[in-house]
Amino acid sequence: MAELSSLSMTDKRAALASAIDRVADGDRHALKVVYDLTAAKLLGVVMHIARDREQAEDILQEVFLKVWHRAGRFDQAQASPITWLCAIARNTAIDSVRKSGRRAQVGEDVLPDIEDDAPRADQMLCSEEDSELLQQCLERLQDDHRRSIRMAFFRGYSHSELAERVGVPLGTVKSWIRRGLASLKGCLGGA
Repeated sequence: MAELSSLSMTDKRAALASAIDRVADGDRHALKVVYDLTAAKLLGVVMHIARDREQAEDILQEVFLKVWHRAGRFDQAQASPITWLCAIARNTAIDSVRKSGRRAQVGEDVLPDIEDDAPRADQMLCSEEDSELLQQCLERLQDDHRRSIRMAFFRGYSHSELAERVGVPLGTVKSWIRRGLASLKGCLGGA
């Protein structure tokens, strides 16, 4: 694992893509490589949504089981390896939280203040080179738009949960998210 930590970002991306390809061929050692390169980041993605360490660890195990079974579906032309993995982690965490009905209550000041079918917005969440640009673009949004997007994407709230949480009509929340995502798309599209 020490050799993995010394790789450049480009080399890590290539190693990760290669490992996912080998996982698709049933290589268990390659799954360990994927785990070593991504577990900490994916646990962070899951923790933002589940907000419970024990539940997040269970979800992370489920994520890697999905990676084992779905590695053959990975297409580098569609997404970077970490983007693909983060989408699996995010979706698995949201599904798990909704199924269990458990949502730990954490104050707004503890986690950043967003579910929508916006094109590739969730892919920006895990890309290290894009995260700074994403934060800059988020900061340019109106407060209500930014908070709604963060709660839906980073915390996994549905539109109706979000409307109830912030005390506004469902249509208002949907409008805030739609407008915010359009603004994000414009801001990120220039990059």
